[in-house]
Amino acid sequence: MELRHLRYFVTVAEELNFTRAAEKLNTVQPSLSQQIKDLEREVDAQLLERNNRKVELTEAGQAFLKEALLSLEHAERAVQAARQIAHVHKGQLNIGFVPVAEMKIFPYIMPNIRAHFPELKALFHSLTDAEQFSALRQGSIDIAFTRYRDQSDEFESVQIFDEPLTLIVPKNSPVAEMPYVSIKKFENQDFVISDEQASPQLHKIIDDFFRQSKLNVNVVQYSTNILLNVNLVGMGVGWSLVPAYVIPLLGDNIVVKKTLEPLPMIALYVSYRKNNQHPAIELILKVLKEKFCVDLFK
Repeated sequence: MELRHLRYFVTVAEELNFTRAAEKLNTVQPSLSQQIKDLEREVDAQLLERNNRKVELTEAGQAFLKEALLSLEHAERAVQAARQIAHVHKGQLNIGFVPVAEMKIFPYIMPNIRAHFPELKALFHSLTDAEQFSALRQGSIDIAFTRYRDQSDEFESVQIFDEPLTLIVPKNSPVAEMPYVSIKKFENQDFVISDEQASPQLHKIIDDFFRQSKLNVNVVQYSTNILLNVNLVGMGVGWSLVPAYVIPLLGDNIVVKKTLEPLPMIALYVSYRKNNQHPAIELILKVLKEKFCVDLFK
């Protein structure tokens, strides 16, 4: 019996549909059906009941599913442990990040890593928050810098800082010369908003802010990255709310405006697997504690 058989069976058990399960597994239905038949033959028990295109677990199938899930979980942990040791022996540290970390975190941690681990090769992976947590689980990265924390018990996730969102407008905007702007001016205003899939946390914070403030804005463009937000505002497409770290990146055709009412904040977190023993992680946490005055060792 191979792990492949267990993955196939678990997927069918979750979907209770061979067609959907085959699509999820990137295989074809006849092949999947044959794999399940081979598995049933090997365990000498019928695991699935198939009637009129309806798929149900048999009593034996329910018992098998519990153990199959445990086996796959143990196998995943084994892979993570092996990758972790391999990365250490290869002298690698795989770092996942969102753009803010490039400007606010890496200038502090990288000189320290080079000083204490001169032979260590740091590999950087620009990923969304969800992609980083998936990579952490798989052992593909050792540490992640994300906009929200994952609630899984397998991770340590600690907030590094909060930063405010900032209103940016085109230089030729009627409000550009005003000392302050009220959020009431947002009503029916054209806005460039971060895309929900590309930046889910930023999108959610802004969407919640508009809704709670009872503001109806005209979203003219969804942006897949923060620099596109900036460029679109510079081209006069609309206003935008962006994290404060992008202010040094703004061109002459963009104006930062203070608002009478407070704008929402967005956080940055560091996350790593609880069982990760990579020596550079402890150094990174120490540097973050010193630079950002947060308790990373609670």
